[in-house]
Amino acid sequence: MKRRVLLLGGGLAGGLSALALHARRQDVEPILVERGDRFGGNHIWSFFDQDVEAGHRWLVDAVGPTRWPSHRIAFPARRRHIGLGYNSLRSPDLHDALLRTLPASSLRLGREAVEVTPEGVRLSDGETITADAVVDARGGGPIEGLDLGWQKFVGRHLRFAVPHGVAEPMIMDAEVDQADGYRFVYLLPFSATELLVEDTYYSLDPALDVGLLRQRINAYVDDRIGRRFETVGEETGVLPIVLGGRLDALWPDDYPFGRIGMRGGFFHPTTGYSVPDAVANAMLLTEASDMTTSGLRRLLHDRAKRLWRERGFYRMLNRMLFHAAPPRQRYRVLEHFYHLPEASVARFYATRLTALDKLRTLSGKPPVGIFAALSAIAGRA
Repeated sequence: MKRRVLLLGGGLAGGLSALALHARRQDVEPILVERGDRFGGNHIWSFFDQDVEAGHRWLVDAVGPTRWPSHRIAFPARRRHIGLGYNSLRSPDLHDALLRTLPASSLRLGREAVEVTPEGVRLSDGETITADAVVDARGGGPIEGLDLGWQKFVGRHLRFAVPHGVAEPMIMDAEVDQADGYRFVYLLPFSATELLVEDTYYSLDPALDVGLLRQRINAYVDDRIGRRFETVGEETGVLPIVLGGRLDALWPDDYPFGRIGMRGGFFHPTTGYSVPDAVANAMLLTEASDMTTSGLRRLLHDRAKRLWRERGFYRMLNRMLFHAAPPRQRYRVLEHFYHLPEASVARFYATRLTALDKLRTLSGKPPVGIFAALSAIAGRA
């Protein structure tokens, strides 16, 4: 008899885990529960080629990413073309992949978990599902006890009547007004006439003024592209950026379930990118020998603890980004980072910086005042 693994939350982390378990564990029946009316919600998730191990690439390829062979960045004192491949997954493609791949008996849409135990769940329509293991993938959870900044954005999917002229992704265009903190515009050309334009900034205040960012996007397109367009989609987000604190704020001792995705702290500490950890956790679940709620909690918690230790440098860098300079000068931290060679840039995004990479990130002409930098670095880890 197959062991049943119940995944609560049909976003990126839950969806990829369901696909991986279905493909690699014939002894396991994944059950995916999503309270919304579509798996994946309304998102675009991106990653660099090196972020996902070669042996795990099949999992994101099952969803159907768009890939570009290179990308650009722009800062007031530094512009670069970087030959690192860049990829984006779109939530409609994740939704379609799940419906196409998993049997209908494994999927629950439009149902909310109203009662959850280590042995199963009762849904909002009254259905009760028993399971050998329950994993929580329901997005952000309680964050008291963490020192946080915020990455806030509005992304608009635009369609142009004539080609927009953007040939490859612009990952960070920081040659824009720096008002409330480090700010950049992000461009993804999905076709010659379709373009995602996202206005992103890092702030100590989580409030998002959607109207203001829409105006900024319109002004940016008018100034940089100068072509008429229609808006065919929009995404908004406020993502936590961890500056310090303790991991047990995300993994309290009295919470019996394993967590994946944002709820478990599985995201890039500085950029908020979540695909690499979602893929790695999905593959980790396929290798589990103890397919029980407590067994998977131990497995995932152990990985979360290891990553928390390994990624302390990023939290220090985040404190510099948020606290070592006035808002209009905070971009200098990442502008300085981009003097590193491409291989170091790739390791930064893949959270695999070497000791030499870290030293080179902090060396050279200081991007911010030395005393302010030291004060920020001395903050909580």
